[in-house]
Amino acid sequence: MYGGVFDSASIDKKIAEEEALAVVPGFWDDHAKAEKVMNLIRRLKDRVEPWRELIKDNDDLETMYELAEESGTSEDEAEVRIMYKNTKEKFEKLNILNLLSGEVDQNNAFLSIHAGAGGTEAEDWTFMLSRMYTRWAERHNFKMTIVDELEAEGGIKSITMQIDGDYAYGYLNGEAGIHRLVRISPFDANARRHTSFSSVYVFPVLDDTIEVDIRPEDLRVDTYRSGGKGGQHVNKTESAVRFTHLPTGIVVACQSERSQLMNRATAMSILRAKLYEYYHEQKEKENSKFNGEKKDISWGNQIRSYVFQPYTMVKDHRTKCESGNIQAVMDGDIDQFMDAYLIAKWKGLPMDGGSDGEDL
Repeated sequence: MYGGVFDSASIDKKIAEEEALAVVPGFWDDHAKAEKVMNLIRRLKDRVEPWRELIKDNDDLETMYELAEESGTSEDEAEVRIMYKNTKEKFEKLNILNLLSGEVDQNNAFLSIHAGAGGTEAEDWTFMLSRMYTRWAERHNFKMTIVDELEAEGGIKSITMQIDGDYAYGYLNGEAGIHRLVRISPFDANARRHTSFSSVYVFPVLDDTIEVDIRPEDLRVDTYRSGGKGGQHVNKTESAVRFTHLPTGIVVACQSERSQLMNRATAMSILRAKLYEYYHEQKEKENSKFNGEKKDISWGNQIRSYVFQPYTMVKDHRTKCESGNIQAVMDGDIDQFMDAYLIAKWKGLPMDGGSDGEDL
């Protein structure tokens, strides 16, 4: 078992405390606060109840094994094998979830992708990655919202998405870094093989329980006209907002809403998330933890390579996890890479990234 310490008694106690709050008169007067309490109760129950179901499944498996030994029939043996396979898969999935115990692992996430070296190719690659993460979110029934997008002729120069779902940040955090594409370019008339790079950044969406101090005098606020496709309000009002945090140089922007007020609120949420990561890094002095965000968006710094030609292969250079089904990966089937990263991180294995082969 590679999961962390699992204290069901303390979780049960916390559930009882929160459920006691939910029956206090006037609980639903503050709807937003009440929703947070109910979501916390649900998440806590999701951490213990599946394990109790797994214990029951294991007991049923032992009983079936004993019956199969007595009967000696191939039918009973086949049923035991199926039950064992299903129980093992449940155990592995719950162990992965048990690794997500960080302060903000359970939160929603902001995910930003920026085109790097490769020009039009990289802009197309950024679009492909945005589609991959959108498909991943759909697979998990998560909500995806585009917060800010800078389009280009070949695709996307940069995009920021908010992905809402339980443990979205915990799962996506390991995706931060440089992603490399190798393929025959559809933009090259000579059909030559090209290499492109895009950088992925991930930040937690913070709730009111986590404080991040932002002084008004430390902010420069710029408003501008939103860009984008169509719409009668596009480019007619300065609804887009850009914040520059002067002490750190962090810049965030939002233009997804028609209302400047709503864009300001979303941009402030993104800024709080980025500052949380920045201050956390400074406090913990774990520079290597954020290397994926600091490295140049170019050759030798990638955490994962996606090779379309001369063969198909996706390989994570940190964990050595790989898949030959590149179409499934581009359709959002990336949980294997996320799981491998979480396990390697828990085991304390070195994960330097970079390339370990000419094509990969």
